[in-house]
Amino acid sequence: MTELQMGLIGLGAAAVAGVLGYNKWQEMRQRKLAQAVLKPHHDDVLLGGRNAPPAEPSAVDVRSEPEIRIEPEAFEPERVEPMLAEPEPEPAVPETAAAEIPVAPPAFRASPDPLPVDDDIPPAAPVNALPAGEPPVELLDPRLEYVVAMDLVEAVPARQIVRSQREVLHRLGKPVHWIGYNEAAREWQRLTSDSELEIRRLRVGLQLVNRLGPLSDGDLTMFSNAMRVLADELMAVVDLPAIRVLDQAAEVDRFCAAVDLEIGLNLISRGIPFPGTKIRALAEAAGMVLGIDGLFTRYDDDGRALFSLQNYENTQFTADAIRTLTTHGLTFLLDVPRVENGERVFVQMTDLARRFGEALQGALVDDNRQPLNDAQLDHIRREFIGKPQATMAAFGVPAGSPRARRLFS
Repeated sequence: MTELQMGLIGLGAAAVAGVLGYNKWQEMRQRKLAQAVLKPHHDDVLLGGRNAPPAEPSAVDVRSEPEIRIEPEAFEPERVEPMLAEPEPEPAVPETAAAEIPVAPPAFRASPDPLPVDDDIPPAAPVNALPAGEPPVELLDPRLEYVVAMDLVEAVPARQIVRSQREVLHRLGKPVHWIGYNEAAREWQRLTSDSELEIRRLRVGLQLVNRLGPLSDGDLTMFSNAMRVLADELMAVVDLPAIRVLDQAAEVDRFCAAVDLEIGLNLISRGIPFPGTKIRALAEAAGMVLGIDGLFTRYDDDGRALFSLQNYENTQFTADAIRTLTTHGLTFLLDVPRVENGERVFVQMTDLARRFGEALQGALVDDNRQPLNDAQLDHIRREFIGKPQATMAAFGVPAGSPRARRLFS
């Protein structure tokens, strides 16, 4: 190795040593500068430095131990419990008085001035205490009517309810029955358009069948929509039962067709016409009343029609026309499904027709103008009155009942 090479190696080693020395010096210089900048000028009161001057003596030393460090982020404020007011002491009661006066627990302590109780006055029912039962079948029968139930939040006058959907419901081909619960009388009753009764429980029934036939699909849809609108107006909870309404109506209509009979007895003149004045005198003597329908009708004690009398000819009886009217025949009519005890009523009607025949010189005949004898009349009574009314009783709709009069209207 030449001297030049040795010299270069020495210079390189010296340069490296100089760089390392310079770096070490810079490191020491920077450490001293950092310590001078970061060194606190006073002790941390939270850390309780050892060089802090001694604190004034106090009753309780709340400083932490020097070796325990409390990080600021872990610090939680101390929870302060609310101070409860001490209960005031109850006034002292003498031992003798305490022994004589029993004290009830505070939660059950009686009122110092209890109200007098009258045993004769029944306790008032709560406002919302309504019966769980439904209207009697005499008012609404689910077999014969499609019944919609409504429970109102607030009581509404009956007249407002009935008049609400009047225009829509009048277009229906079947009657609509309004039934409300009278909370004062505790009973269901029919509602009228002029009633002021406050109603919160309402039942509306659409009749499935009358003498025009069964309910149609269009009428059912119109009625259901009207009930939904009514429920919205009254803010009521409505229940439209999901049943096969049209099938039920068809079944009831088949039953009605089998028993819907009207028995007529004709009294025909033998040549001399019957004068209207005499007809009226005989009818009024028998307790019959001339109505706006042009019929003389006999009623029972409850005001229900038993049978009626009409002109055999086309002219109707009226109070004015009967003074000059003459006719060659009369017809006595009995509406089988609408009359209770139809066989007995038929016998009464037959007896009256015979008395008319004797007074007017007429003959009792059937629709073919053939004379009627006792055997034929007895056959009519049994076969065309007794049997149909027995069928109605078996179906659960007795003849002459409120349901039968609604159904055969």
